[in-house]
Amino acid sequence: MKHKLIFLSAALGLLALFIVAALYVKQNRQAEQVAQIASQPQALQRMHSPIYGAQNAKVTLVEFLDPACEACAAFYPFVKEMMAKHPEQIRLVVRYAPLHPGAEQVVAALEAARKQGQYWPALEKLLATQAQWAINHQADLQLALQQLATLNLDMAQLQQDLQSPGVQAIVAQDIADARTLGINKTPSYFVNGQPLQEFGYQQLADLIQRALQASPSPAP
Repeated sequence: MKHKLIFLSAALGLLALFIVAALYVKQNRQAEQVAQIASQPQALQRMHSPIYGAQNAKVTLVEFLDPACEACAAFYPFVKEMMAKHPEQIRLVVRYAPLHPGAEQVVAALEAARKQGQYWPALEKLLATQAQWAINHQADLQLALQQLATLNLDMAQLQQDLQSPGVQAIVAQDIADARTLGINKTPSYFVNGQPLQEFGYQQLADLIQRALQASPSPAP
């Protein structure tokens, strides 16, 4: 009996040590992200970043996403719902972190669609049909293009543009910024420069709500 108690105590001690270590690593990573944003604010948002919502919104929500990420597809309607509840108060800034194999090319296709003024319809189409072109966690550009072909797009021009130096430069810059900020999972959210510490719908809603309450009203 005594040996069992000793073993149990040791196991609980190791578990507690593991939890404390995990929390330390997590907090340290978040502190590093905040420091990186403070020293390199352009890594969070670039002039080329797609923006949805009012430019003078109280809250800026930056999302690093991968169009082949299931969680990104699941969270997108939730983000739009929150924005609809607070019109003119939240703006969404999209950045790319294409972590899935093949996703980098799909991101380029989104940027090519933006050149035709169809960015948001293209993004929503790909997220809604993700299961048809991102199979076994791998993105297939040709299958994604089949989905985009249902939109009002010049597909020949799109396929040309997705390989253009300008589009490739945007994708490369976002990937570099994601690495600078230590983005290793998607979606990753930042609310007025603060990283979302605990991932979840309610946690994101709470962080946005705190920012709405704390932020001053935009200048007229």
